[in-house]
Amino acid sequence: MSPPWQLPLGVGVRDDATFANFLTGDNPAAVAALKAQASGEEEPLIYLWGREESGRSHLLQAACHAGAANGMRTLYLPLGELGHFPPLMLEDLERLDLLAIDDVDRVVGRKRWEEGLFHCFNRMRDAKRRLVVAACAPPRQLGIQLADLSSRLGWGATFHLQPLDDQQRTEALKLRAGQRGMQLPDEVARYLLHRGPRRLSQLFEVLDRLDHASLSAQRKLTIPFVKQVLDW
Repeated sequence: MSPPWQLPLGVGVRDDATFANFLTGDNPAAVAALKAQASGEEEPLIYLWGREESGRSHLLQAACHAGAANGMRTLYLPLGELGHFPPLMLEDLERLDLLAIDDVDRVVGRKRWEEGLFHCFNRMRDAKRRLVVAACAPPRQLGIQLADLSSRLGWGATFHLQPLDDQQRTEALKLRAGQRGMQLPDEVARYLLHRGPRRLSQLFEVLDRLDHASLSAQRKLTIPFVKQVLDW
């Protein structure tokens, strides 16, 4: 049987989900703690919570990228995608150096999953491994039925991720564009924010589309060109 970090679970970290590609905004302490953890320092347990689009999933995957770059065996488990499976995937994960578990709230209230997470956390702690967990709310507000699990989640450093304001969203678009080698003028970024989808992840998809169109047409990104491509 393959080691747990090599199991073909059908999910993986996105190539673009890195610390370099994340606008810190009002979350410098959380990002600093994750970077330190991925280098083998600081807290063995970090808990992130925040509303949708607050960057939880990006940061968990970025931690895995950073840990792997430092020679760690890492695994990203998005329970929003995997929670319909039984919690057998949690067994033997203490052989990893860093485990990132996303969307814990998606399995709350399910006895087998809560017990599986509790025992997994204990094994990771006993093996002195590192764990980063994310959910939509702080541990005490998740409605976890297993009191010991709720207690375990509160043992480490907890960070409330703050969403980006409009100015920061503009900066995030320009950062993502720069990572792709695109020149995104301020007026075009503002146009995309005002006319495009509200979700930042969808705006990044719009950027991808504009990047391909710009390269194909050998055109710079201007508002008239964006209107032509997107038909807005």
